[in-house]
Amino acid sequence: MKIFSAQQIYQADKSTIQREQITSDVLMERAATQLFEWLHSRLRGTQVNVQLFCGIGNNGGDGMVLARKLHEHDYSIKVHVVNYSERRSEDFLLNLERLKDMKVWPDFINKESDLPQISPNDIVVDAIFGIGLNRAPDDWVGNLIRHINNSRAFTLSVDVPSGLPVDRNPWNSEYVIRASYVLSFQLPKLVFFLPETGIYVNQWEIVDIGLDPDCIAKTDADFELMGRPEVLPMYRPRLKFSHKGTYGHSVIIGGSYGKIGAVQLATNACLSVGSGLVTAFVPKCGYDSLQSAVPEVMVLTGSREKSISEIEIPFEPSVVGIGMGIGLDDDTVSAFGSFLKKSNSPMVIDADGLNILSQNPEMLKDVPRLSVLTPHPKELQRLIGEWASDFDKLEKTKAFASKYDLVVVVKGAHTITIYNGKGYVNTTGNPGMATAGSGDVLTGMITGLLAQGYLSVEAAIFGVYLHGLAGDLGASSMGYEALKASILVKHIGNAYSELFRQPEMEQKDNAH
Repeated sequence: MKIFSAQQIYQADKSTIQREQITSDVLMERAATQLFEWLHSRLRGTQVNVQLFCGIGNNGGDGMVLARKLHEHDYSIKVHVVNYSERRSEDFLLNLERLKDMKVWPDFINKESDLPQISPNDIVVDAIFGIGLNRAPDDWVGNLIRHINNSRAFTLSVDVPSGLPVDRNPWNSEYVIRASYVLSFQLPKLVFFLPETGIYVNQWEIVDIGLDPDCIAKTDADFELMGRPEVLPMYRPRLKFSHKGTYGHSVIIGGSYGKIGAVQLATNACLSVGSGLVTAFVPKCGYDSLQSAVPEVMVLTGSREKSISEIEIPFEPSVVGIGMGIGLDDDTVSAFGSFLKKSNSPMVIDADGLNILSQNPEMLKDVPRLSVLTPHPKELQRLIGEWASDFDKLEKTKAFASKYDLVVVVKGAHTITIYNGKGYVNTTGNPGMATAGSGDVLTGMITGLLAQGYLSVEAAIFGVYLHGLAGDLGASSMGYEALKASILVKHIGNAYSELFRQPEMEQKDNAH
């Protein structure tokens, strides 16, 4: 599912109006009807007060139409017009008059008005600002927004929480609605998925308002949301007459004294995701434990007991996963740099492998093209430098990935895979995955997918999705707190199976 900018959404609106030969008011009626159907299906028969806060633009017009439909179905409503400007959209004025014709008289709120009373048992509909917001709300409007947030009422935002621009961070974090639920028209917004802006959206859902599908299909978006429908076509089924060599030979390089577990997790995940063969290269101290813990894995060791001081692989692997638990000893850094120069295999680089690159940026030119880097936020910061906002972070990551022709997996609550100027936003995963070793499992999974012939960007997107899905399955049976990285490995097979369980997955992907 594509994620459009504000301008792209406006273009889709315009294209729909032209193609269907309708007025903008008809499109507004269609959108607000979908809002009403969503709310009505959940409130039918419930005695509840609905307070609608409407701006004087098209978002407020949506709120006016919704108010009319709620009144027609005998809901108890109170309509507030947040009168923040002398300029009003034509569709807002049209629907304001229609509401007045039904003898519903809105309360106009301005700078001098008292704040309206809101009960925690009320439902608040937030239709103050939409995607066109281009400056900070005035202080008095900001105080109204804070008043709504402090009311503890269930707050339903129309399209986007008021005060939250869709293409940048908010100007004032206090002047943004903290929405209980957001009903987003047609497509999601990037701000739903970024750490600094996603905090304003507890849950969100798409409402289909019938925007021109040809326009959406032909418009190239910088970001896409990767749910089950987008990921499933990447899956490569196995052939009847294949053998272990068909699915590649992965090499996992890492580990140091006290950190061999990272390699165990990565190798186990690499096997579980489907790599035909897996060899681990570790210091001597890891030999016995790896042979015992993962009997399916072949093991090579360096000459040293506690750390890696040279890397010699006596064959050409399909792919190399490197960095987990490897440490930052001078000899290890030197061995890593020498290995980069002589290796032609694509790599998945994680953990200390990334830290070595950030400390020795001249090594980046030797990283094989189309390799995958999997940094957490601090590791990413060391690679690309400080950023001013999440939007700046993504732009700098795009530039970095393009410069070195790499795939960069920006790990987070919604992990974003960056390649060739585009970002792919993941929809699976949960807070229980914020645990030691989770990243090692992801590295092993992406490595194993690359070994099977998946393209680098596909391996990253698919691996991230399966990794999060394994976490969701694990958390569903044992809760967030007890979710360990080894549990993720055990659920990789279940995650594959879950891909084909359409009803459950569609429900998860449509409501967030």
